[in-house]
Amino acid sequence: MARITRYSKFEGELDQLDSSELMQMIQEALLGQGMNDPYDPDPNARPSMDDLFDAILEALAERNMIPEEQLMEAMQSADIHDTALGEQIKNLMDKLQQDGFIRKEFDDPDGQGGAGQGGEATFQLTDKSIDFLGYKSLRDLMGGLGRSSAGAHDTREYASGVEMSGELKNYEFGDTLNLDTTATLGNVLSKGLENMEESDLVIRQAEYNSSAATIVLLDCSHSMILYGEDRFTPAKQVALALAHLIRTQYPSDTVKFVLFHDSAEEVPVSKLAQAQIGPYHTNTAGGLRLAQQLLKRENKDMKQIVMITDGKPSALTLPDGRIYKNAYGLDPYVLGATLREVAACRRSGIQVNTFMLARDPELVGFVRRVSEMTRGKAYFTTPQNIGQYVLMDFVTNKTKLVN
Repeated sequence: MARITRYSKFEGELDQLDSSELMQMIQEALLGQGMNDPYDPDPNARPSMDDLFDAILEALAERNMIPEEQLMEAMQSADIHDTALGEQIKNLMDKLQQDGFIRKEFDDPDGQGGAGQGGEATFQLTDKSIDFLGYKSLRDLMGGLGRSSAGAHDTREYASGVEMSGELKNYEFGDTLNLDTTATLGNVLSKGLENMEESDLVIRQAEYNSSAATIVLLDCSHSMILYGEDRFTPAKQVALALAHLIRTQYPSDTVKFVLFHDSAEEVPVSKLAQAQIGPYHTNTAGGLRLAQQLLKRENKDMKQIVMITDGKPSALTLPDGRIYKNAYGLDPYVLGATLREVAACRRSGIQVNTFMLARDPELVGFVRRVSEMTRGKAYFTTPQNIGQYVLMDFVTNKTKLVN
C-alpha cells in the first residue's frame, strides 16, 4: 500500500499544486500496467486522458488532499467530471500540458492522420517527463542504498591525464604532461634549469576511468504481470534511473534499451516509460542477438548486457522469420539457440549480467550457465530490490570488466 502523506496547505487549493509534485504523486501510475489488461495485454495500448484523470483522482484521495465538501459532492454526483473536483483535476491535467510534462493526442481510427476529435484522447509523455521520472527513480533508488550520487567507473589501470590522484612517476614518451612542479624542480634546481633533461620531469599518475556501452535487455513477456505481481514496472523504473545516471554522471558512456517477447526490438528511452507487456513468450536469443548488433556499433572500453527477466527462454526466431514457441519446460531447441547467442557474446568480449525475478530450479541452472559462459554475474532478486541491485552492480563492476 502506498505511503499516505497529507499536504494540508493544498486543502481547497488544488489548482496551486505544482506540476512536478503532481508528477511525483502519479509516477507509479504513469509507469505501471494498470492501464492494460493483465490477462490479455495489448502491447500497443495507449493510456487515455480518462486514465490520467483517474490516476490523479486516486493520488489525491490516497493523500487526503481533497476537501471534504468536494469529496461529498463527487460521491453523490452521477459524473465526477462535472463536479468542482472534476474541474480542478482537469485544470491540473491542463497544467501538466502547459508545463511540458505531457502531450495530448487523439487516436485516428480512420487513418487520416489528423489531430481532430474523432478518436479517444490519449497522452504521450514528453522528454521532460522522461527526464523527471528517471531523476526521481534514481534518487529513490540511490537513497535506498544510502548514496546520493555516483562517480565514474573506477578501474585498477592508471593513465596520465584523467584525474590526478595517483602516485608520482618519471615522465615517459607518450604520457600526458600532468607535471608535478615540486618534484620536477627538485630534480633540476641543483644543476640549473638550462641543464634540465627529459629524465628530470616527474608527472602525477591519474586514475583511469573507463567508458562503457550498456544494453538493457527488458523481458516484457506475459509472465511479467501475471500471478498478481507487476514485475515490469520496477524493471522500467530502474531502466529510466540508469539512463538518467549515465546521462548525468557518465557522459562518455552509452545505454540503449531492447524489449524482448515473441521477438525483440530496440525502444528509445522516450518511449520506454509507456511500453506495455506483450506478446506472450520469451525470445531471449532474439534479444541477445539484437543487443550484440547494437554493441558492435559502439567503440567503448567495455561492453555489457544487463538482462532483466523472470522466465525461461520459450521462443525463437527461425531463419525464415517465423516464431517457434514452446512454453513448457526448457525446450532443447530453444535453449541451444539461446546458448549459442551467449557464446557469441563471450567471443565478442561482451559480459552478460542477469537479474532474475524468479527462482525456479530450471531458471537457476540456466542463469548460472549464462553467467559462467560470459564471466558475468547472476542476481536472483525481487521487484522490490532489483533497482538497487542493478545500480550497485553498474557502479562497482567495471574493474572486473576491464581486467
